[in-house]
Amino acid sequence: MTVGVPNDRRYLKSHEWHKLSGDTCTIGITKFAADELTDITYVSMPKVGREVTAGQAFGEIESVKATSDLYCGMSGIVTEVNEKLNDSPELVNNDSYEAGWLIKIKVSDPSQHARLLSAADYEAQLGA
Repeated sequence: MTVGVPNDRRYLKSHEWHKLSGDTCTIGITKFAADELTDITYVSMPKVGREVTAGQAFGEIESVKATSDLYCGMSGIVTEVNEKLNDSPELVNNDSYEAGWLIKIKVSDPSQHARLLSAADYEAQLGA
């Protein structure tokens, strides 16, 4: 079974994806996580300029089913948050890999990206 995990990004066991472009990393949650949460109602994200640390929570995501912490796999400074999620948190459910991204950070060490799970390793963790 394949769950359609994009190969152009890296993953955390906690179901966040990280897409690196130069020294900017876009972070979101996987479709698997969005489907497990069901209807997402609110996303709490850090302010632009805040420092985030690899392995630490940077926000929360709430659904009708649960509230979960959001984790970052890379350290850096938040450069952008997806403001569309304030009015339309369902974008995470509908398009978790594109329009439903959460934050963008300027990473302090781009080599951290290679230490995250590959798409194949993430899928294996899911039992795909």
